[in-house]
Amino acid sequence: MTDSSRESSASGAAHEADSVQAGSAADVLRGRWREALAGARGGAGGPDPGPYADNLLTRWAEPQRHYHTTAHLTAVLDRIDTLAGYAADPDAVRLAAWFHDAVYRPDRSENEERSAALAERALPEAGVPDDITAEVARLVRLTVTHDPAAGDTDGEVLCDADLAILAAAPKEYAEYAAQVREEYGFVPDDAFRDGRAAVLRQLLGLPRLFRTPHGIARWEPRARQNLLTELELLTR
Repeated sequence: MTDSSRESSASGAAHEADSVQAGSAADVLRGRWREALAGARGGAGGPDPGPYADNLLTRWAEPQRHYHTTAHLTAVLDRIDTLAGYAADPDAVRLAAWFHDAVYRPDRSENEERSAALAERALPEAGVPDDITAEVARLVRLTVTHDPAAGDTDGEVLCDADLAILAAAPKEYAEYAAQVREEYGFVPDDAFRDGRAAVLRQLLGLPRLFRTPHGIARWEPRARQNLLTELELLTR
């Protein structure tokens, strides 16, 4: 076998391994969708969950996404599992996670509204009761502000799970910040720096970034340090 043949074979094997890994991750997400949907249905039957999961996974894999991908969806679902004990309806929160960035165009401002409307169309068809559908749509719309009212435990769990990336280790946080910049690649550097700095200052000005006891105790300090570090880098 020639060197070029070996390189081609190795490249093909690596690509195949990546495809298998991606397929396995998608299968795990499909299983999590089925579980959340079954919980929201309350034991009642309904259409095959598979096509709904596939439609959502296709959305989360669109090419304009660099941070808001299936990796982000998985991370939010993992954080919801961590915080589930604080939620009134954990399965509604999980469904809201699936829909909260289902419609995502970085150059648009109505993503959350369109994502909520998608949930309002899809969930009744999928066998979810109207009251739970309404709660999922409300939670999706709440991610515009990430500012749940006092006592809104479902909202607190979803918002904390969505913002938990702010408390990542420094390397992971830097990767997140770089991915956000990629999503806004159409924005000139100066305009992006100004806009991003304004967002960071707004977040740092909040009395609390997180609302659940776990988020406050475990994520708040590191998140504030990450935000300060990014702001310093942007404004040098």
